[in-house]
Amino acid sequence: MRSRLLLWAALAAFAIDQISKYLVVHVMRVAEQPSGIDVLPPFLVFKYGENRGINFGLFQGDSDTARWVLIGISVAICVGVLVWLSRTATSNLMLLCAGLLIGGALGNVVDRVLYGFVLDFLNMSCCGINNPFVFNLADVFIFAGAIGLVLSDGKKPS
Repeated sequence: MRSRLLLWAALAAFAIDQISKYLVVHVMRVAEQPSGIDVLPPFLVFKYGENRGINFGLFQGDSDTARWVLIGISVAICVGVLVWLSRTATSNLMLLCAGLLIGGALGNVVDRVLYGFVLDFLNMSCCGINNPFVFNLADVFIFAGAIGLVLSDGKKPS
């Protein structure tokens, strides 16, 4: 019964990620806006990006082999998190965080399968610092889920 929380969190993260990418990339056509779309400048600007690597464009690879290796790593991490949770006393917070991580990771996997790269569109800058990197909501869910799992591991289950 508690595993439903993980499932719903994963489905929500996945759906929010994919819907946001569709709206910004395909409906708003952010790729056709060279300077991006100002949302709350400079704090939030939509800028088109194609990420063939991992976060912040690290380990960029433009080959099919690199693409499928990254897909395999993402799926392996999702399976690893599920196996770890099955062997650990879990709290609702851990299940929620794991769902966010898995849903985000699978959102990026779908991008790699469909497009050959991950669609990115979020750019945030502040305080005179011009951030050149773009990311997406899946990245936010992966990061938040991972941090949440690290911080909640070993806590008394709720």
